[in-house]
Amino acid sequence: MMTTREEMIEEQLKGRGIKNDNVLKAMKEVDRAHFVPDDVKAHAYDDSPLPIGEKQTISQPYIVAYMAERLKLTHEDTVLEIGTGCGYNAAVLSRLCRHVYSVEYIDRLVDFARENFSQTDIGNVSIKQGDGYKGWPEKAPFDAIILTAAPGYIPKPLKDQLKIGGRLLAPVGKSSQRLILLEKTGEDEFREENLLPVMFVPMKGESEK
Repeated sequence: MMTTREEMIEEQLKGRGIKNDNVLKAMKEVDRAHFVPDDVKAHAYDDSPLPIGEKQTISQPYIVAYMAERLKLTHEDTVLEIGTGCGYNAAVLSRLCRHVYSVEYIDRLVDFARENFSQTDIGNVSIKQGDGYKGWPEKAPFDAIILTAAPGYIPKPLKDQLKIGGRLLAPVGKSSQRLILLEKTGEDEFREENLLPVMFVPMKGESEK
């Protein structure tokens, strides 16, 4: 039996503790089915990652909502996303902040995300192809930074591009990964919170070659 969009919201999100009204509203407004390849659209609302090509995946809905909730975004915030993928996560974040700047390493996925945005009412996301380890320094500093692929460590350029008081959320590790939340408390000072075990695709870039 296929999962419906309403079941995704009620069971996977509200049922597992997602409480932020703005996040729930964003998850309702952004249709996951618009961001997945045709051959997996029937499973668009399932509680699981889905393949989007190039050995990459779209995260399960709960993780997208959980990460958005933990960032505690306001509509005045500017967000850097590392790992555009199909564009779904950026689309959800775009409903919660002023602008999303998203960096994707794989050319074909940049094109795929742009095609997906062109078919939806998303106008406050900018995408570029590049090495996520370097961030997007021309647009820094950011109120929040989110990584949707797992590096072995949190790159220093990303820490440098975060505003003091900002939050950085990233899956970190290789064979074993943890979701880590950093809050920048000074120029080179951070408060770290270890949230939960996760499994993301590895982050691509010069530093992981």
